[in-house]
Amino acid sequence: MTGTKTIITTCTRDCPNTCGLVAEVKNGRITALKGSPDHPFTKGIACHKTTRYIERVYSSERITEPQIKTPEGWESTTWDEAIQRIAEKIKQTCNTEGPEGILYYQGYGERTALKLLNKYFFNLLGGVTTLRGSLCGGTGQTAQNLDFGERISHDPLDHYNSKAMILWARNPATTNVSLLPIIKHIRANGGRVIVIDPYRNRSVKFAYYHIAPKPGMDVYLALAAAKIIFKKGWEHHFLSDYCLNETAYRDIVEQFSLTELCSKADVSIADAELIADTLCNCGPVSILLGWGLHRYKNAHYGIRAIDALAAISGNIGVAGGGVSQGFEEYGPYDQRCWGDHLIQNERTLLMPEIASEISQASHPTLRMAIISAANPVCMAPDSKNVEKALNSLDMVVYIGHFMDDTAEQADIFLPATTFLEEDDIMASYGHNYVGPVNQAIKPIGACRSDFDIFSALAHHFDFADEYCLSRDQWLEKICAPIIENNCSLDDLKLGPFRMPQPMAPYTDFKFPTNSGKFQLLDRFQKQELNPVQDQYPYTLLTVAAYNHICSERTLSEHSMMPELFLHPEEINKLGLEPEQPAIAESGSGQLKVLLKADINMRKDCARGERGGWIKAGHGFNQLTKAMTSTIGQGTPYYETKIRITPAVDEH
Repeated sequence: MTGTKTIITTCTRDCPNTCGLVAEVKNGRITALKGSPDHPFTKGIACHKTTRYIERVYSSERITEPQIKTPEGWESTTWDEAIQRIAEKIKQTCNTEGPEGILYYQGYGERTALKLLNKYFFNLLGGVTTLRGSLCGGTGQTAQNLDFGERISHDPLDHYNSKAMILWARNPATTNVSLLPIIKHIRANGGRVIVIDPYRNRSVKFAYYHIAPKPGMDVYLALAAAKIIFKKGWEHHFLSDYCLNETAYRDIVEQFSLTELCSKADVSIADAELIADTLCNCGPVSILLGWGLHRYKNAHYGIRAIDALAAISGNIGVAGGGVSQGFEEYGPYDQRCWGDHLIQNERTLLMPEIASEISQASHPTLRMAIISAANPVCMAPDSKNVEKALNSLDMVVYIGHFMDDTAEQADIFLPATTFLEEDDIMASYGHNYVGPVNQAIKPIGACRSDFDIFSALAHHFDFADEYCLSRDQWLEKICAPIIENNCSLDDLKLGPFRMPQPMAPYTDFKFPTNSGKFQLLDRFQKQELNPVQDQYPYTLLTVAAYNHICSERTLSEHSMMPELFLHPEEINKLGLEPEQPAIAESGSGQLKVLLKADINMRKDCARGERGGWIKAGHGFNQLTKAMTSTIGQGTPYYETKIRITPAVDEH
């Protein structure tokens, strides 16, 4: 019989929305991918990037058979041959260098429950070299841990209790679409929604007001609003009752005049007054932090100053308030399944500086890398040197879907299934629901899931009996905390389950800090913020693309040149023309771009989309310098300064 069947599943991609989905399948082929109306948060919403995901599954560019690189190029091979070669190289490396001669690089592309077992494989092997730090939100989480003791965000459904909202470097119209109904709800009830971002992003059209501070100077805007609150006597009793470091924090605020603070942030006093008035007189007010806020060397100052604003205005520990940054997507799982308890003093490399970390690794020397759910040549800073570092290894194994920048540096390509071709469980870093990943179609070609790949590999080692359990056996173990909360795996396969986390945290005003209190910012060194570089006058903002998630695209989906947006007056001042090629150059490299005029840009910024492949002529991370944030081991992409010059006529 033929006909259409529907499969409940969950999007597993690197996005906080983690939408509940319904896949429609006819004759074994997906015909539609829509939002599930039964998901309590995403409520039938699915972004256009998700609805187009079917094109990715069936793309003619997708690699669907294992590949081995030869002197003549890539050649198809069997799974047995590919797994055998990888196992032999692992054993050889363990014999000559020890397990730490192998790097396992697991990225953010897929963060499902069974992906925990990838790390478990390597821990059973004896503990390979892995990663520390983050290309994303590590700075924000670490900064908030200093203030709250433990970062706990408000459930996004609690934002329906907000009378106003501040989107601080957050752009949900592009990156978190299920927040838009909440934003519209606040506006419909007369509430303010303020967007704070150096450029006028897509979310501004849903907002009450837009403030465009100088990049990296958000701390001064937050301190300016605090100064106004103190001047008007609007501070809430939360400050005196539940905060530590009040004197030191007040001293930081008082060391600057209001005019000086606003000048440093390059905003008007009226902008700071609007924030102060909103927080103190329009509450409860929710503040949502975006990921762009983290991308500075000393981003923790701004994040902690924003947390402090919420505290002194009385928006901590109340429904509809808070400063929300994200959730721990591995929190619902039994993390002992990683097997980290098996290893002592594991060697780790810094993600933000992965090129030099690989090159300088010694005692033992790195010989091999296995990379999954990641495209570091494209997405990590200092791209060209990441490429060189991987090329220096004896063998690179890549698990993925397409022949992207990192895959090109591999020696063996293992074709992975998409989430529509596998069974798993998915938690979120954007809300408190876990959801089912139910197989909608059979794997395309010879593609295999990570679970099947590592199970096959484990059969070549003496820990096979311990590792090679069935999928359901492992899910029972990994999802034990979910099951203990009265949600069986059978129940979870039918739809999402909310983990029992507070809708609004800290309502008892007790904080898991050493003092038991909220800990205000008590140190600020202004000279540590990004200095002006006359030679490179523009801050490069590599923002999330509207049509793609990071580097998740195909070669044919790229434009001829990456687009770089600049204020039209700046284009004119440079003697250049919009819609013409130019050269963007930093101290690390250069890239040919297509100049685009955007009156909504600050004049000291240039904006491009992150995630474009180098092999397609894109790749803004060829311009970024590898460095690590002061706290949280994050990646300060936005410390990159560029200049723009005419493109040389190649004819």
